[in-house]
Amino acid sequence: MASHLVPVALVLAIGMLIPRAWLAGPTARRGAIWTLLAALAALLARYLHWRVTATLPGPSSGLGETLFALTLFVIEMVIWVDTILLFTNQGRRRNNSALADEGEARLRATAAADLPTVDVFIATYNEDLDVLEKTILGALALDWPRDRLRVCVLDDGARGWLKDYCARKGADYFAREGNAHAKAGNINAAIARTDGDYFMVLDADFVPHRNFLYRAMGLFEDPKVGIVQIPHNFYNADPMQTNLNLRKALPDDQRIFFGSIMEGRDGWDAAFCCGSNSVTRRTAIEAVGGALPTESITEDMLLTLVMLRKGYITRYLNERLAVGLAPESLSAMYVQRARWARGAIQILYLRDGPFGPNLSWYHRFLFLPLHWIIQPIMMIASFLTPAICLWTGWSPLPQTPIHELLEYQVPTLIAVPWALVMLDSKGFFPLASTVLATLQAPRILPTVIATLIRPHGHAFKVTPKGKAAQAQGVDRLMIYAPLMLIIVTALGFVVNADFSTRIVLSADQMPLLTFWGVVTMLILSVVQVVAVATPAETGDERFPVEQPCTFHTRPGQRLDAQLDWLSVSGAGLRIESAPDVGHNVRWLQLDVPGLGPVAAFVESRDEDEIEVSFHGLDEDRRDRLILMLFSEGIDNSTRPAGAFAVTVAIVARIFRSQKTRRGTLRAATAVAPPAWITTRTAG
Repeated sequence: MASHLVPVALVLAIGMLIPRAWLAGPTARRGAIWTLLAALAALLARYLHWRVTATLPGPSSGLGETLFALTLFVIEMVIWVDTILLFTNQGRRRNNSALADEGEARLRATAAADLPTVDVFIATYNEDLDVLEKTILGALALDWPRDRLRVCVLDDGARGWLKDYCARKGADYFAREGNAHAKAGNINAAIARTDGDYFMVLDADFVPHRNFLYRAMGLFEDPKVGIVQIPHNFYNADPMQTNLNLRKALPDDQRIFFGSIMEGRDGWDAAFCCGSNSVTRRTAIEAVGGALPTESITEDMLLTLVMLRKGYITRYLNERLAVGLAPESLSAMYVQRARWARGAIQILYLRDGPFGPNLSWYHRFLFLPLHWIIQPIMMIASFLTPAICLWTGWSPLPQTPIHELLEYQVPTLIAVPWALVMLDSKGFFPLASTVLATLQAPRILPTVIATLIRPHGHAFKVTPKGKAAQAQGVDRLMIYAPLMLIIVTALGFVVNADFSTRIVLSADQMPLLTFWGVVTMLILSVVQVVAVATPAETGDERFPVEQPCTFHTRPGQRLDAQLDWLSVSGAGLRIESAPDVGHNVRWLQLDVPGLGPVAAFVESRDEDEIEVSFHGLDEDRRDRLILMLFSEGIDNSTRPAGAFAVTVAIVARIFRSQKTRRGTLRAATAVAPPAWITTRTAG
């Protein structure tokens, strides 16, 4: 038996000894990455040869077991194709920050009158002002000559209050008759009404940093670049981070895509437009008909494919140059992911899709939506398999001895996720990714099947944002379905523990099923935790600032403090001399750097820490505060822990009760601030 553990030992040794700095980050070495990928390919080839030649059902298997094992085999082979494409991406990751540096220097040395004109399109349908105001103000504050920039709010909701707001702030307001082709139609109507050399697209919730254009526009120096795409970064926690109480340790679930995957696709000239945070060359859009394609609800990806056929590529700049809202509830996330899956599958049926003419072979492979089609099937099959085997006696790998599993399958299943962790340690967390895929699978699979059968004619659903997305409660499907499967699997173990009722007769199969079943029940338990929303956090997002400030509790007194965090509605202070503050202080004059004196109501105090809410901010100072937080590049993103630490924290969450999330900071309305504070803080 010891000799069969040699491959596992080799995988573990290589994984522990290889320098992480060679595989990821600014010190990554392409040679080291390709060496790792070559070793992984050799291991996978060895495994697949064994899987095909030694594990498929033979004459001794009954019809049921044969069909069962072959179905799992087909699913597994498609998964391996998708995995091979993923790792192929990793070998050609491209970092364009140096090109952006050169481009920015060149643009800043150019006379303002010679810079290209840019139209900024903010597409909106039903978002509230508390979402839209940040985006509109951020777009108007972009660092670009005023006479070369035009901000256009594209309102498909025909809201009078939004028209008035745009007029007050200095943005153009566009509305159209009807909502044909949803967001794509909205943008196409704006393209026809504008004439800028380039146009920038922002979703209603994405706020650009001031330096966005100077960083992105330089990449258009290459005439074949038709689109520059910036990643989607978020200033709030997504449902996984929130419901697991892991905002400080677990990054949002899109980091691996907007990290190593998009960088890898860019190396193959296969990065694609993701809608928001993109800039498009007008001559490129004119070359493809003067408008975004409307045959798919993911018009952004389809636009990249259409442009590829005209010789234009999408270039990716992996820098945090805009921030937006991650889905704020599970229901909002399901709507978003189902739309993405449907749009990607719709493209398969189009002449401009991956099967159409005039596209390179590698682009055809890289734009196949295998991930959306096979992942939900794989997740459901994986979790059903232990229960099916325990109650039928069937085997997924008939007549396969356990020592062969240890020699061939186990080292491969260890090496693949471990390699991905090493290649993207800040984006890929195996257990978290598995939980997310499991959570989404029952919601996405019906969409996948329906779209494969009938690609078009389905209702378009906008991802709820802001107040519309802050639903609380329980995803009952993902509570009760995992519970039933856990019970059925556990009962299967009980039945097979007794010789008189045993169904699984193979001594080699039972250890495999035991491990598989225990892992399945563990993951399903985490899924149940995530399916229960924590109490809603209705306060504004907090940004760490960590800068000195001063405050006053009475006239003539000035105290020093540290401003720990800042939000649109309040702040957190760390005071240096607690006795000087007193114990019954309810109002402060807080001097916020860059904003000036603000009336602040003391919401809570814990020894040397004070939380305050702002009172009486006028519109001008509120706008300035929004720009300070969202446009100046303050980073409140997660600093992820290691994969092992995150895994332990996720498992521990099963046995820990939910943590109540903070509520809204709200200044007392029944009591006004003292007159001296009102006088000093008047706008």
